[in-house]
Amino acid sequence: MTHTNQAWIDARTQHVPRGVVTAHPIFAERAQGSLLWDAEGRRYIDFVGGIGVQNVGHNHPRVVAAVQSQLTRVSHAAFQVVGYDHYVTLAEKLNTLVGGGEPFQTLLATTGAEAVENAIKIARAYRNVPGVIAFRGGFHGRTLLGSTLTGMSTPYKQNFGPLAGDIYHTPYPDDYLGVSGDDALQALEELFATQIAPERVAAILLEPVQGDGGFRPAGIAFLKKLRALADHHGIVLILDEVQTGFGRTGKMFGFQHAGIQPDLVTVAKSLAGGLPLSGVVGKRHIMEAPTPGGLGGTYAGNPLACAAALAVLDVFEEESLLEQGERLGSLLRAGLDALAAQFPVIGTVRGVGPMLALEFVRNGDPRQPDADMAQRVIDLCRADGLLVIKCGVYRNTLRLLAPLNTPQDIAQEALGILGTAIAKASST
Repeated sequence: MTHTNQAWIDARTQHVPRGVVTAHPIFAERAQGSLLWDAEGRRYIDFVGGIGVQNVGHNHPRVVAAVQSQLTRVSHAAFQVVGYDHYVTLAEKLNTLVGGGEPFQTLLATTGAEAVENAIKIARAYRNVPGVIAFRGGFHGRTLLGSTLTGMSTPYKQNFGPLAGDIYHTPYPDDYLGVSGDDALQALEELFATQIAPERVAAILLEPVQGDGGFRPAGIAFLKKLRALADHHGIVLILDEVQTGFGRTGKMFGFQHAGIQPDLVTVAKSLAGGLPLSGVVGKRHIMEAPTPGGLGGTYAGNPLACAAALAVLDVFEEESLLEQGERLGSLLRAGLDALAAQFPVIGTVRGVGPMLALEFVRNGDPRQPDADMAQRVIDLCRADGLLVIKCGVYRNTLRLLAPLNTPQDIAQEALGILGTAIAKASST
């Protein structure tokens, strides 16, 4: 029996709670590369990619083949019960990618939130103090600790409290709103003076470019100074690279733009090309702090997901995916800058490399976010065959998460659809 989108929506309404939001009222039937087709056969350019998961594109042949091959060996065994080669091989590769020549270790998990929670556990075990500092506008997951660490109240905190303790939030740099990196550092120093002394802080956690918070870059100078401040106080610096990792910003990891070395890095999303896999990659002497049995998870580092991740890393190397992403980022940035010059409703174009977004405001005022305009543009884009989603504390920012190997003609088609949608939304 063939179902229409509406039939599936009706069934979803009956069987799935409203708390699980689906951004677009369509159901996917198949996908390939940068394209997706719905239950009724309609073609879309997918610039969401499962929320930044498909940096290598949907159903990349290398990933599909790797998973199929692993299915004939072991689909699940639980690494805490018996070991398997792909877990260790992947850990070795991640240690090299993140740590360079330094001794690093990797813990594999399943979701980004799980990676973040384990990173906090590791940092607390290492420092033997409880405090954690995160940033306003950051997103770190929907678990209890993830929601607490997240620097947005709606919709992530709701009435889910009491939330986890010993978590503190401080301003994140935002040039568009006039918050410089030095302003953010001064606020952090004030936090030390008024709320928690630095010797009580286990970790500072941040995204090098905020994802759900609006594609706001921390900035190279800020990251360098934050690294120095963390070193001065002996605080563990955790970079959440769940969304920025694996080429999304034009480098393999966002922190590499600043030339710093974090103590711990969380990874997920595009690590395994669509299969659920995450990890904490960190300096060996810190990663060794938890005693045996303190880390793990039943599905953590699943063999199928590990096989997919190894294939993803092969694609990056053999298909020069970082270079493809840089070219895509330049093309998209030029197109978005042209739209910003044409339409006053666009307050700013923000992001790094191919991680780009448009922020919509009223009257050209950064302090007047226009979430309604962002949603109208998103809906009009979908009507013309382009899938995009919103972000930002006020949900007024439209973000692009195109596969890094998106062909130039597809990217140009997407920019054309976006421009038409903004023109229509502006006229109403």
